[in-house]
Amino acid sequence: MQQTTNTILMVRPVNFRMNEQTAVNNYYQKIIDNLLPEAVNVKAQQEFDHYVKKLRAIGVDVIVVNDTDATDTPDSIFPNNWVSFHENGDVGLYPMFAENRRLERREDILNILEEKGFLISNIVDYTSAEDENIFLEGTGSLLLDRENRKAYCALSPRADEDLVIEFCEDFEYIPVIFTSNQTVDGKRKAIYHTNVMMCLGETFVVICLSSIDDKKERKNVIGHLKENNKEIIDITEAQVNNFAGNMLQVKGANDERYLIMSQAAYDSLTKSQIKILEKHTKILSSSLNTIEACGGGSARCMMAEVFLPRA
Repeated sequence: MQQTTNTILMVRPVNFRMNEQTAVNNYYQKIIDNLLPEAVNVKAQQEFDHYVKKLRAIGVDVIVVNDTDATDTPDSIFPNNWVSFHENGDVGLYPMFAENRRLERREDILNILEEKGFLISNIVDYTSAEDENIFLEGTGSLLLDRENRKAYCALSPRADEDLVIEFCEDFEYIPVIFTSNQTVDGKRKAIYHTNVMMCLGETFVVICLSSIDDKKERKNVIGHLKENNKEIIDITEAQVNNFAGNMLQVKGANDERYLIMSQAAYDSLTKSQIKILEKHTKILSSSLNTIEACGGGSARCMMAEVFLPRA
């Protein structure tokens, strides 16, 4: 099993804005007062296009699909929450917390991948859980150690424990479940997605250990990471707020490994953290300020990794 892939699916936005439906438990979203919605969307498109260009320049195979005007999908830029693609040809479809995000699921995107020569043999569909208000938002909620078959998950209103366990049974992963919190107005509240506070590379992990308030849970997570020889780079809550947990390692040209992150994330890292990361991987950053501010997501959320076999 591979931990990193060279192929990434990305969705170019057409109606990007701050999604009022997700803001109730995504505390990273902000309204940019001095920008009209049209200007926000244009800036997001510019950031998106620049980011794709940088990825392609290092040899990443980026499949760009345009969002559609037919639906009101302000968060379509974050496809990794509704779909996951696996090496055995399985595709996971996930139940989404926000009703307008459910419209992001598009069968034509799966058809596009098949047209490009990828093999989809089976669809594992969890979306009926939405009827019971139970959610699990793809690889936003599930941090997959594909090589060691472990699924790390921080429980939140968008990540249900029973559904995590069901996913692990279906896809043959060991669940590593915990709660991760952030301070909001002086109170500890669940971080909405695991991939905001944690990034798993082939030989390292970037993680905000202090967000795991329960000492037993923290010890368990550390134990699993050490068991698989992952070097732990511990980040602070302030760094999490700059999306330093929201990174993804990918393969570029000649199988070179790159850790992809936003400029804000990179700027928040210390010199010693960068030095440790550079022992493991090259780093690529791109400015995503508008997307981060309005969307409350960053570099990792924008990339749905494609591990499907070639037909």
